[in-house]
Amino acid sequence: MTAFKKTALLLCSIVLLTSLFSGCGYNAIQVKDEEINNKWAQVENLQQRRADLIPNLVKVVQSYARHERAVFKDIADARARMSGALQSNDPTKVAAADAQMNTALGRLLVVAENYPDLKANEEYIRLMDELAGTENRIAVARMDYNDSVRDYNSYIRQFPDNITANVIHAKPHAYYNPPQETQRAPQINME
Repeated sequence: MTAFKKTALLLCSIVLLTSLFSGCGYNAIQVKDEEINNKWAQVENLQQRRADLIPNLVKVVQSYARHERAVFKDIADARARMSGALQSNDPTKVAAADAQMNTALGRLLVVAENYPDLKANEEYIRLMDELAGTENRIAVARMDYNDSVRDYNSYIRQFPDNITANVIHAKPHAYYNPPQETQRAPQINME
């Protein structure tokens, strides 16, 4: 046997043994990718739920604070931006829209603080409870999404699964990272 044939046979044996012991990884990559899609859909559903709750909250606050038009416009703009970001299916765009929504919502809550009767309103209390619950579910869904992304991204980088990942052009998914400005409490100027 020539040296070339021995080398080729050795390489084929290594590839075959690697495939036998690890599988090709293709199915695992597909399963992990679908899990990320599922987790992202949960984030989107909860973001949409929050966006749907906010107009009801705005209506209740408006009935007490009709002169706060700028705040209500900011909420409407933030909600429209969130809808567009959710359509994009891009975690970076959703995180930026989420930051704008949080700022606008923070301003709305400051307005609500100025109206003691509003804070005692049963509908307002119910909506705030629903919003708080939704915010908690969003936080958990984001964490679950990022965990799935970490699992997938790690998997496609490990040998020998990285060979299959390269062959099928599997790319890493983006984490849900809120913009830097959301890392600190928003400064609200009511002037």
